[in-house]
Amino acid sequence: MERINNITKACKAFLEFDTIEEIENIPNGHINATDRVKINGRNYILQRINTTIFKDPVGLMNNISSVTEFCRNKIIEANGDPDRETLTLLKANDGKFYHENENGFYRMYLFITDATCYNKAEKAGMFGESAKAFGRFQNLLAEFDATVLTESIKDFHNTPVRFQNLLNAIEADKAGRVAECKDEIDFYLARKEFCSVITDRLADGRLPTRVTHNDTKLNNVMIDDVTGSGICVIDLDTIMPGSMLYDFGDSIRFGASSAAEDEKDLSKVYCVPELYEEYAAGFLGEMKGTITEEEVKQLHNGAIMMTLECGMRFLTDYLEGDTYFRTHYEGQNLDRTRTQLTLVKDMEARRDLFEGIIKKYI
Repeated sequence: MERINNITKACKAFLEFDTIEEIENIPNGHINATDRVKINGRNYILQRINTTIFKDPVGLMNNISSVTEFCRNKIIEANGDPDRETLTLLKANDGKFYHENENGFYRMYLFITDATCYNKAEKAGMFGESAKAFGRFQNLLAEFDATVLTESIKDFHNTPVRFQNLLNAIEADKAGRVAECKDEIDFYLARKEFCSVITDRLADGRLPTRVTHNDTKLNNVMIDDVTGSGICVIDLDTIMPGSMLYDFGDSIRFGASSAAEDEKDLSKVYCVPELYEEYAAGFLGEMKGTITEEEVKQLHNGAIMMTLECGMRFLTDYLEGDTYFRTHYEGQNLDRTRTQLTLVKDMEARRDLFEGIIKKYI
């Protein structure tokens, strides 16, 4: 009853109504508390933002409101449907895009009807549809000044900083695990210079600073129930200034892998060319005309970099005693490290193949 009362109180800060007709908890997200609420015959999404993770929720909401408003205007210009093709924030009674009370920090969106988000590709082509959606998201925001955005998570994809964190963990050896990880540590130490390939180019302007989503998983795209098309990118909490190589690269790392993230049999781990091509075709098909020559040149490095960085983070956490990533068994973070390491080796060894796929769609 307390939960329902809290939800009702938060909703009344955004809408006028007598009673909430339906409340459905949506458990997909691991960070924020999310509910679908039906009020006055219409569905909305109410979210309580986790301010332990996102320490500047006002800055986060400024990011989201400015980006979605920009997208909305572009969609209208193109005669699209802004209520389905981008998230639509509601204003609270005080005119802000959020509401804070003693129970938490809240926001409300229009609910996108007749569309579903999926945790895994249940039909052929679904991975490619997510690629189109994320490519379209980049294209819509090509003229947006990403430098006005705040970092919702500092240094999230600053790979040199992640490398330094690994060095610190090696030196401290808090959990006494360094000795057993010599091969993995040597692998990452040998790639020190590569870690700054993207950040150096962002710093000197060779790569444009763009709006990056930073969580480009399939379940952050709404798929139309009728057409099967990816229509809207959701979960914008981690939008920040950065390189589009991060978004492309993380999608490949996660979606084009042949195996689970903690697969113990490394002979089963490789980057699937057909999935790589499916994503590249969809993503680049939407970005023609806005992607730069240097971005094309570095695109495969983005896939390698995000895989390298993710493995580095798993190894850092393992050396520190598994304090960040949730684990379900002893050594899981080391298994995760090894799968990412194996993917990096494969993407390095078959660079010509994967870069050939990219050239095919430019």
